Amino acid sequence: MIIDTDKWREILFTLGQHKLRTGLTAFGVFWGIFMLTVLLGAGKGLENGVKGGFHSVPNMIWMWSGGATQIPYQGMPTGRIITLKQEDIDALMTSVAGVGLVKGQNSVGMWGGSAPVIVYGTESGAFPVQGSHEGFAGVHSIDIAQGRYLNELDTGQRRKVAVIGERVREVLFAPGENPIGADVQINGISFLVIGVFKSRMGSNDPGEQEKVYIPNETLRQAFNQQGWIGSFIIQPSPGVSAAKIESDIINFMYERHKVSPKDIGVLRSYNLQREFEKIEGLFFAIKAFSWVVAVGTILAGAIGVGNIMLIVVKERTREIGVRKALGATPSSIVTMIVQESILITAVAGYAGLVVGVFLLEGIASVLEAAGGDTGMFKSPEIDFANALIAVGVLIFSGFLASLLPAAKAASVNPILALQDE
Repeated sequence: MIIDTDKWREILFTLGQHKLRTGLTAFGVFWGIFMLTVLLGAGKGLENGVKGGFHSVPNMIWMWSGGATQIPYQGMPTGRIITLKQEDIDALMTSVAGVGLVKGQNSVGMWGGSAPVIVYGTESGAFPVQGSHEGFAGVHSIDIAQGRYLNELDTGQRRKVAVIGERVREVLFAPGENPIGADVQINGISFLVIGVFKSRMGSNDPGEQEKVYIPNETLRQAFNQQGWIGSFIIQPSPGVSAAKIESDIINFMYERHKVSPKDIGVLRSYNLQREFEKIEGLFFAIKAFSWVVAVGTILAGAIGVGNIMLIVVKERTREIGVRKALGATPSSIVTMIVQESILITAVAGYAGLVVGVFLLEGIASVLEAAGGDTGMFKSPEIDFANALIAVGVLIFSGFLASLLPAAKAASVNPILALQDE
């Protein structure tokens, strides 16, 4: 493919004749792409921050005992509190289709109770203790900063091991002291520290940093909770909607414990998938809004380019007439105008994209240098696919902007053009 350097030299010369006009026209396109890049990057940063603190398993269901029964049912009196037990877990696993996992969760010092005193050496503090299971770090929305999380042997053998929050480590241990392998006393019972965790929400969730996680069966045995389970954590089988299975589980538990279907609030539940879908919808709306605003700005810039090209065609009517008189074809005239328009939009748009990306990278670097605890905003970025789409929109808008001026240039009558003053 041979590049016509003379034609491109001529296009650059023509644009250079009116530097201010060309610059102002290009700025409209530059600003549109820049705004698109920044808006999409900021939206992605907000999404990263919110989803980063979200549970890594977004289709979990929590269920716990609520208020007392208010309606007599099947010979059972009112005023009953439904106590969750291990037998309920076994029944859910075998009787409700679509249930993939059910785990019990107990705690000490949460939901209004007195937190147990945790002692290490001469230091002590009152921190809530929560039962957990192997592989549940993501469920609790925490990351291991040091050591490890609970494993199958810990839970299966009811080991007295603990994973402590960063705030607990700060209170009980000296700066720089390694807590892994240390024995801490929880209400007089010795536990081996195997890990330190931090909340994915950072400073936005300070209470999580003050927790201690131990195997749930160990907690039930050590703190005399073997007769009941505080709450159930339920995960549907792959492909099963958490919204559908939630109602199936509640209906089964109501029937199992002889509770009237009209007795609302006896068992309560929280569907994480429903909340996750709300968040997904919110960020889809943010992306759509960003595209609408930015594409509108790009089109405004393209219209500006089209208007300028109309002026250019008007100013160069005599020149175009001479070209056609010397044998230039309408297609060559159209190509010249289209190339000028696309050059303006391509260069200005690419500059806007580059500046926008550099701005996002700069913000990301500043946030990272601040320690990474950015709460609801983290790692602003623009997807490569979105960048390609933006470039495509840019080139197409430049092409559209040139159609009317190119058509006018191609229709110039050489005889009338040569008479033009």
